[in-house]
Amino acid sequence: MEDSIINQTLGLYCTLMNEVKNRTFAVNQILNGQTTTSYQATNIEFMCLQIRKMLELISMGSLVMNKDLFEEIGLKYAQYWNAKYILSDIERLNPDFYPIPIIEVPSDKKNIVNDLQNKTSRYLTRDDFVSVYDKCGRMMHASNPFGSKYDYDFYNQKIAEWLNLIIELLNSHLIHIKDIDGFYLIHMQEDGKEDVHGYYFEKKNI
Repeated sequence: MEDSIINQTLGLYCTLMNEVKNRTFAVNQILNGQTTTSYQATNIEFMCLQIRKMLELISMGSLVMNKDLFEEIGLKYAQYWNAKYILSDIERLNPDFYPIPIIEVPSDKKNIVNDLQNKTSRYLTRDDFVSVYDKCGRMMHASNPFGSKYDYDFYNQKIAEWLNLIIELLNSHLIHIKDIDGFYLIHMQEDGKEDVHGYYFEKKNI
């Protein structure tokens, strides 16, 4: 891949991931009692909105990474907004599109700094994504007085868990591109650096 394309793609993707971080901070501010909307119901609704937007940003990130596949078949990716539909369409084009959460451990291999190992702890899976997206979406509307009421206690208990699943997915993750023998490595934070950083690695023939 050309360096200009790699840099442009990484720049767009990291911008989206930085916004995820900002929204994570906003949710944590309420969870930790550092700020409030002054009403518990609106606290919960605000946090659900932020989590839903985080999921949308993750889906937009997948779109950024796979936009060439959309261009090849003439899909108008600029018109996409629903996270579930974005993921479904990307998955048809690139079954391995979903972020792969990893941990990095010191390597004993020559000229290799770290080995990348798939994370085994709980993180936001592809199925979790759809479930959380739908649940948070229900909080975007007023409840119907003739229907079932929102269970705010349920959401109050689940928001911290959902947030942690998102963090566990993204903290350090890989993105694979179809038909390319390489991958993107994304760090949501590095030592002494708050901004998201990304790197591209491609297999070289020796």
